[in-house]
Amino acid sequence: MIRQLYSQGLQGLRRFFLLIILAVLALGAGAAWWLHAPLGMDKDTVDLSIEPGTSPRGVARAVADAGVQVDPRVLYAWFRVSGQDRQIRAGSYELDRGTTPRSLLQKLVRGDEALRSVTLVEGWNFRQMRAALAASEQLKPDTAGLSNEAIMVALGRPGVHPEGRFFPDSYTYAKGSSDLAVMRRAMQAMDKKLDAAWSQRQADTPLKSADEALILASIIEKETGRASDRPLVAGVFTNRMRIGMPLQTDPTVIYGMGDAFDGNLRKRDLQTDTPWNTYTRPGLPPTPIAMPGKAALLAAVQPQATRALYFVAKGDGTSHFSASLEEHNRAVNRYQRGQQ
Repeated sequence: MIRQLYSQGLQGLRRFFLLIILAVLALGAGAAWWLHAPLGMDKDTVDLSIEPGTSPRGVARAVADAGVQVDPRVLYAWFRVSGQDRQIRAGSYELDRGTTPRSLLQKLVRGDEALRSVTLVEGWNFRQMRAALAASEQLKPDTAGLSNEAIMVALGRPGVHPEGRFFPDSYTYAKGSSDLAVMRRAMQAMDKKLDAAWSQRQADTPLKSADEALILASIIEKETGRASDRPLVAGVFTNRMRIGMPLQTDPTVIYGMGDAFDGNLRKRDLQTDTPWNTYTRPGLPPTPIAMPGKAALLAAVQPQATRALYFVAKGDGTSHFSASLEEHNRAVNRYQRGQQ
C-alpha cells in the first residue's frame, strides 16, 4: 500500500515538473514568436525621436508614444533581458511596417538613424548655398534670419568672409539636424582640402598664402567647367600675377555687381569699380567668389606651364589660349564675333 502511494506520488511529481517544463517552453516559444513578429503601427512609417540621456524605460515609452502598438513595459523588459539596454543611442529614427522588437533594438543600438542628404555644388556662392540648405528636407533652419557675419561667428570664425569657405560635396544628416552642423562640416572639409592643396604648391608660386590660393581657385572654378582647361587657366592667371598684369576676369566683376547683374556683362560694367573688379584693380580680389572644388584648388597651386596670357571661350565649353594680344584678338573675333 505504501509502495503504491509512493509510486503514485512520484508520477504526480513527474506530471507537475513536466507541466512546468511545458509552460516554460510555451513561454519561450511565445517570446521567440513575439521577438520576430512585426509590431503594429498606425502608419506606414513612424518617426521616433530619442533625446540624449533618455533611459531605456523612457525609450520604450517613446516608442509607444510615437504610434507603435506595443506595451512599453514588455518592450522595456526585452531591452533589459537583451543586455543591450544601455547601448541604445539617441537620435532620429524611421520605423517601417515590418519592424520587429528584435530589429527595433538592433536599429537603436547601431544608431541607424534616418538620414537625408544635401549637395553643395562646385561654383556656388554663399547665397546659393544658404538657399539650398534652407530648402533641405528635415534640416533645422537655425541660421534663418542670421546675417552672414553672424553665421561665421556661430561657426567660430568671427570676421572671416564666408565666401568660398565651404567645400562643395554631398553631406548626409539626421532628421532634425541643424543647418549650422552641416555648414560646420563643409567648412572643416574645406580647411582640410585647402591645407592639403597648399602643401603641394609649386615652389615658385606667386601666391603668398593659402587664402590667396583659395581666392584664385574660386576664380578658376567660375572661369571653366572643363577639367582639362583648369591648369591652363591657372597658368594664365599665374603668368599675369608674376608680371603685375591685371587679371581681368569677368566672373569677379559679375560677383562684385551682386543682384545688379542681369545676365549681360557690358563695357560699362567692366569700367565700374568694385572691390572685386579685376579690370579696375590689380591683383586678386579681397575674397573668393565661389566654392572651388578639389581640382580647382590643385590647379591654383600647380598651374600648367604655359606662355599664354589670354584665353577666350570657344563656345563648346573649352577655351582658346594665346600668348600675345594680337593672337587673342583674332581668337575673340573668331569665337565671340563669328569672324574668320
